[in-house]
Amino acid sequence: MEEPSRQTGRTREIALVFLRLGATSFGGPAAHLGYFHAEFVRRRGWLGEREFADLLALCQFLPGPASSQAAYAIGARRAGTLGGLLATACFLLPSAALMIGFGYGVAALGDVAHAGWLRGLKIAAVAAVAQAVWSMSRALCPDAFRAGLALAAAVAALLAPAAWTQVAIIAAGAAVGWGALRTHDTNQGAAPPPATGGRRAGVAALLTFVALLVALPLLARATGERHIEIADAFYRSGSLVFGGGHVVLPLLRAETVPRGWISDEAFLAGYGVAQAVPGPLFSFAGYLGVAISGGAGSAWTAGVLALVAIYLPAWLLIGGAMPFWDRLRASAWASGALRGANATVVGVLLAALITPIGAESIRSTGDAALALASLAGLTLGPAPPALVVLACAAAGQWLLGPR
Repeated sequence: MEEPSRQTGRTREIALVFLRLGATSFGGPAAHLGYFHAEFVRRRGWLGEREFADLLALCQFLPGPASSQAAYAIGARRAGTLGGLLATACFLLPSAALMIGFGYGVAALGDVAHAGWLRGLKIAAVAAVAQAVWSMSRALCPDAFRAGLALAAAVAALLAPAAWTQVAIIAAGAAVGWGALRTHDTNQGAAPPPATGGRRAGVAALLTFVALLVALPLLARATGERHIEIADAFYRSGSLVFGGGHVVLPLLRAETVPRGWISDEAFLAGYGVAQAVPGPLFSFAGYLGVAISGGAGSAWTAGVLALVAIYLPAWLLIGGAMPFWDRLRASAWASGALRGANATVVGVLLAALITPIGAESIRSTGDAALALASLAGLTLGPAPPALVVLACAAAGQWLLGPR
């Protein structure tokens, strides 16, 4: 058994390293994983190349934020379940604090629906989602079959824009992939990430995941209590996100805007600001929780609740799957289902880009020009995302003016 002092030293190291990464890691999930490789494979040697590749494969296979799940797995490998939870909490903390603070700021400003800076932030959101659709389509739809699957998913999402439709589309994509895209993993010989607990602990985590997915909506309906409704909405959204943080956008909007919890303007403003902060995009949930609660007094508790609820599925799934990953990743059916689900995720995000994001944000040639310039800055130029988003806010305020 490891000495307590050594374990304490490891957890302290995990906290400090991931707090620094959370404060400096701009650029989205792909960039975060690059930072992780440089820090934990090349610099610290916590993982070998093969272990790191297997860990990433596991995180890509599961729904949830890939970079945050990778943080959990790295921390758990280093210091058990406590290390995993500490790694994700510290990685999230800087961006969560900034987004919760922004939620209070928007509430204090009152009606900002026609503000010029808000107009710029909404246009920044268009550019960010367009970049995500483009990069994800190249990675997840590399052939005509999967590109067609993505387009079919986009059409279905546009014709029936509802949260249940998005879930059905992703499930249908997985079914199609299971039947038509099966292939064996070519990296079967690599060693799996070490499990942080036995198979019994893994089964318990997976059963808890399913139990909460079923029980929370029933409890929310039975009580009508707002905090339980928030926990249900954000837990369900976190359970269904395949393909990266941007995919949570249509799911969260479907759970919040139609219920009247938050306006489209405030929703897209927060999403635009989320592009400017470091760390995981899921910190957007903290802003939404505060905004839903009116941004007064103890509204931060709703922000924390939303963050815990949206991350809990990822923690349960990664913790539950690690003991079984070696056998699962070699399965042809699992590989095919994942390919199909990922292709339809691209389609769902494309539909969200068209409407409501594009339709509600691009209303003039000036809006379109700023969106194209922002997209060029994100994809072609060396400008960091934070600079692009701030430039959009300034251009909206000083060049485009209020709407």
